[in-house]
Amino acid sequence: MILLTKLNNSPMLVNVDSIKFIEATPDSLIFFQNGDSTFVRENLEEIIARVIDYKARVIKNSAQIA
Repeated sequence: MILLTKLNNSPMLVNVDSIKFIEATPDSLIFFQNGDSTFVRENLEEIIARVIDYKARVIKNSAQIA
């Protein structure tokens, strides 16, 4: 999960596997697999970087277990 910020400045954790796609508007609009959507303050590049970091940590932790 990654930590993002709603437009009202409240934090939210997002399961990256539930993201369907993201639109880059002045803010970022995230669409989820279940049909829900929400705006967040982070730009598209920041969201991508957080997803990559999260996935890298998951892979690294998986390798350490094996």
